[in-house]
Amino acid sequence: MRVEYREEPCKVALNRVTGMPFGWSLNPYMGCVHRCTFCYVRAYEQRADRPADDRYGRSIRVKVNVAEVLRRELARASWDGGGVAIGAATDPYQPAEGRYRLTRACIEALAEASTAFSIITRGPLIMRDVDVLAHAASRAEVSVTFSVPKIDERVWRTTEPGTAPPRQRLRALETLVKAGIRASVGMAPILPGLSDNPKQLAAVVRAARDAGACGVWANLLYLKPGTREHFLSCLSRDWPELLPEYERLFAGRAYLPHAEAVPVRDAVRALAREHGIRDRRPEPLRPPARDEQLSLLPA
Repeated sequence: MRVEYREEPCKVALNRVTGMPFGWSLNPYMGCVHRCTFCYVRAYEQRADRPADDRYGRSIRVKVNVAEVLRRELARASWDGGGVAIGAATDPYQPAEGRYRLTRACIEALAEASTAFSIITRGPLIMRDVDVLAHAASRAEVSVTFSVPKIDERVWRTTEPGTAPPRQRLRALETLVKAGIRASVGMAPILPGLSDNPKQLAAVVRAARDAGACGVWANLLYLKPGTREHFLSCLSRDWPELLPEYERLFAGRAYLPHAEAVPVRDAVRALAREHGIRDRRPEPLRPPARDEQLSLLPA
């Protein structure tokens, strides 16, 4: 796929978020070349009158000055020190990061300000930044989630065509854990009829455990307008026999019925307990106590 990279400065780096476990989001890029058929960001793209179909991911905005803007925002007296989520709207370790190194620069800025942050990614490129992540984790709470919803090769290749293989992501997770960085697996989204049978769920949890994952959580597919049309179009092409069931499950709703979603989440939690998923880092990196932490802040 031919991709256009638009180098554009940004005026704002941090965006306030409500109703989420984190207070702020940070996205060094906008748009994503992973082209996951289920990507929830397609819904936001459609609302903003931007392409949400196969054209999504062909044009990536590169916020070339994002680290400088972030440093200014973190230095403001009004900065509340709230947790920052990196990658809520686009993968911060998609291929462009190999060239632009914006995510790395942002991590360095957050570390300097002793600001807690989390990252969610499908990109093994994060291994390049184990040094700055370790430094940040010694100054503030840092966590990384690798999105690994399935390890079935056909389902992965078909629904996440631009991503690295799931086992590469798990090897990256293992590298971070060995370095003392808290890293977990997010099984999201789990796809009804494609990645939700007990054997498939168990295979992911076992692989996560073998890689040393500190935790595992799961979420299921949801289809808002923009994502819905694209995903169902891809489904009708790749698994047409499943289309009637999806139309039934998502009739008049974006989220799966409670009776369909809860058993899958419960099954993943039970598998995590069964396989002993817990924080097993050999030498966990943790920030200093609050009084010591204040002394680390720049004057």
